[in-house]
Amino acid sequence: MRCLTRMLPAALLCAALAPAAHAAPPDASLTGIEAMTSTVMQEGQSSFSGVALRMRVQSPRFVEGIEFMPTVEYWRNANSIQPFGIKTVRKDATLAADVRYAFRSTGIRPYVGAGYGLHFLASSVDAPSLGLNNASHALVKGGLEALGGASFVVTGRFENFIELKYQHVPDYRQLKLNWGLTYKL
Repeated sequence: MRCLTRMLPAALLCAALAPAAHAAPPDASLTGIEAMTSTVMQEGQSSFSGVALRMRVQSPRFVEGIEFMPTVEYWRNANSIQPFGIKTVRKDATLAADVRYAFRSTGIRPYVGAGYGLHFLASSVDAPSLGLNNASHALVKGGLEALGGASFVVTGRFENFIELKYQHVPDYRQLKLNWGLTYKL
């Protein structure tokens, strides 16, 4: 039941954005789909891995090189300390909207961008020896994002990219080193 309660805001957000996407200029086009893996460094935590999927949308109505990128990101970090019987899990599912500017160049294409992300954060701990039996806490927070990176042409339709992304989520700030593959449409 808690999962449904957590997903309700995401479903409402998608429902609210659907008319806006349908009303987008007819000349806006999907130009690529990107899959990536991340090394996540969250405030007060050691690094761990995450995954993400995003789309690239361009329109000739904007400056050449401007791309809009709706993004879905997810990471989960679990720890177990057997001598004490302690288990912890932290996770973050993020819906983000980023805008980036890709500089014109051949070969390596550097880019910079910014955006906003809605983070669905959850933490749980099971430490019976400390009196915590399956305690959990979940919240939703928004945060500004900044990113910079470069893409490299692999073949006609495929590119690799590497980027550094900072997510300013109060009390949960994250720095991510992303690497991924783009399929250009």
